[in-house]
Amino acid sequence: MKSKKLFLVVAAILFFIGTSFMLEMQPLQKAWPVPAAAKAKKNPIASNAESLKAGKELWNKHCKSCHGTKGLGDGTKASQLKTDPGDFSKPAFQAQTDGEMFYRLSEGREDMPSFKKKLPDEEDRWNLVNFMRTLK
Repeated sequence: MKSKKLFLVVAAILFFIGTSFMLEMQPLQKAWPVPAAAKAKKNPIASNAESLKAGKELWNKHCKSCHGTKGLGDGTKASQLKTDPGDFSKPAFQAQTDGEMFYRLSEGREDMPSFKKKLPDEEDRWNLVNFMRTLK
């Protein structure tokens, strides 16, 4: 009877240690505040076939390797990142304003590069925002 209790206690302790270790290994999603003015910024580019085609081409060239083809955060480079590339199909991501998306892809942070230099034309970045809206 004592050995059974001892086994259960040891198993419970190992479970909690293992769970804690696994949580520490998960990429953390830190808060990424967006200034109010950027959040309120309106998308000047209509989401039409031309914009979506341009956005998809840019996505495939610049974003797919980390974020994946469908924006699920499963790109070929995703496992090499320190931060979680996110799942763009989730309601929380899609609930962002276009201005928030535009700000984040323009400014970048940590593993996410700033696209202001890579894509200096704002229209390109707005086309990417329009394409990201299709990743539901």
